[in-house]
Amino acid sequence: MAVLIVGILFLVMGLFAGAVLVLAPLGMAHLEPNAVLWLLFPFFTLVGYGLCAANARDSIRPLTLGASWTLLVLAVAAAIAILLDATGVRAANGTLSLWFVLGVAGLAGTMGAAAFARRR
Repeated sequence: MAVLIVGILFLVMGLFAGAVLVLAPLGMAHLEPNAVLWLLFPFFTLVGYGLCAANARDSIRPLTLGASWTLLVLAVAAAIAILLDATGVRAANGTLSLWFVLGVAGLAGTMGAAAFARRR
């Protein structure tokens, strides 16, 4: 049970870090991401996701599937922000963090969602 609680906390902290990396360049968050946040986003997200999956029971399935969907939403938000930047709505601090979140969240979210795909 302790591993599950730590996994959930790490996962929430990782998703928060990813959200800050997406919102900060758009000026929507009055937070300033630094290099440590870039490291903490994938670390907390993947370790938290792994700890939750280590307790793989049927009751944990909605949590991990929800985390996958949240990561995919972060990836889509980053893609939209990159598109807006390309059309002239400039991101405040550039788009590098957006590309980073798009890659990490897109890959992790897709793998997590694909793991729960129904098989015939």
